[in-house]
Amino acid sequence: MKHLLWFAQVALHADRDRLNAGRHPTRTPQEHLAAAAQWLLRAQQATDDDGVAHSYDARRNRWIASYPETTGYVIPTLCDYADYGGDPRYRDAALRMARWEVAVQQPDGGVRAGTMATRPAVSTVFNTGQVLFGLERALRETGEPLFRDALVRAADWLLQAQDPDGCWRRFQSPLTTTRRATYNTRTAFGLVRAYQATADARYLQAADRNVAWALSTAHANGWLPDNCLGRHRDDRALTHTIAYALRGFLEVGAATGNRGYLDQARRMARAMAQAQAADGSLPGYCDPQWRGAVAWTCVTGNSQMAVNWLRLAQIDGDERWIAHAVAANRYNMSLQHLATANDNVRGALKGSHPLGAAYMPWRYPNWATKFFMDALMLETRPPNAAPAG
Repeated sequence: MKHLLWFAQVALHADRDRLNAGRHPTRTPQEHLAAAAQWLLRAQQATDDDGVAHSYDARRNRWIASYPETTGYVIPTLCDYADYGGDPRYRDAALRMARWEVAVQQPDGGVRAGTMATRPAVSTVFNTGQVLFGLERALRETGEPLFRDALVRAADWLLQAQDPDGCWRRFQSPLTTTRRATYNTRTAFGLVRAYQATADARYLQAADRNVAWALSTAHANGWLPDNCLGRHRDDRALTHTIAYALRGFLEVGAATGNRGYLDQARRMARAMAQAQAADGSLPGYCDPQWRGAVAWTCVTGNSQMAVNWLRLAQIDGDERWIAHAVAANRYNMSLQHLATANDNVRGALKGSHPLGAAYMPWRYPNWATKFFMDALMLETRPPNAAPAG
């Protein structure tokens, strides 16, 4: 009977989502932030280590093992939230995550593909780049040599893995079919953080080389080939990876003063703003003409684009970007369930809306909640507030 009841609840959840009834009354951004932060702590507590669970699987009613890649960039988000709300629990949790990242770092300095349950454990470029954000923030918070050493080892591994033209072609994740990825500009952004922490110019130079290579592949309208997970190449790209790539151009451009990189970020941001629906959502995939290619939305990508638009408003002083960010934030706020008694879901953001759509179907991935928090904090903090990774 218990199993039958659970399956009935899952089916009801799915049906409500398909009918767009999986939306909820919104409260203040601060209430939504608090619920999201609490869920991330539960996602850490759901594992048998100090990493953050990859996701909660609503279909199977189980948590997925800790995920080093995204735990890495959850760290600065929780540190930012500790400052935002004045609650040291979140910094303490983040530093436990950072110590765990050091403990599970690969012998070569890289970060493994997949979760802690993935075999074999092999170092991969993108995952390593994302953990730089957490190591840099832990070093900034504590000054401990442990974090500096791990940061340098990871950044040095990325430099060794990089091809002379700036592209990373080796050490792509075995969990995708991607062999070169323009969304690795997000990895270049991680190297900017390593440069800022160490003053080692090699890291900024490597970041610059990668973004220059990515820009050389761009179409005249700003579209990037090889910018999607899996088998999609030039016919479409996930909003999630589009937003990753955009952030790389934006932040490396800001760090180097390269106007070409910032112009590319603006082209992409304008195209995504044109693709935004009246309710604030973005299509889960776009095609090379920047048209929506699917009817569902990638919830993570909505928040990431909100961050990108808000960062552009900071950099350019152009407040027209803000309306797009606020609309995306309010849409995602309406997808966050604050009233449910289910601790596994309350405060979390799902991968796709509807829940069973193609990006992280039936999952509440930790990075959806992380980027949601980044976007809301950036919207509601002072205009010059530094963004998380």
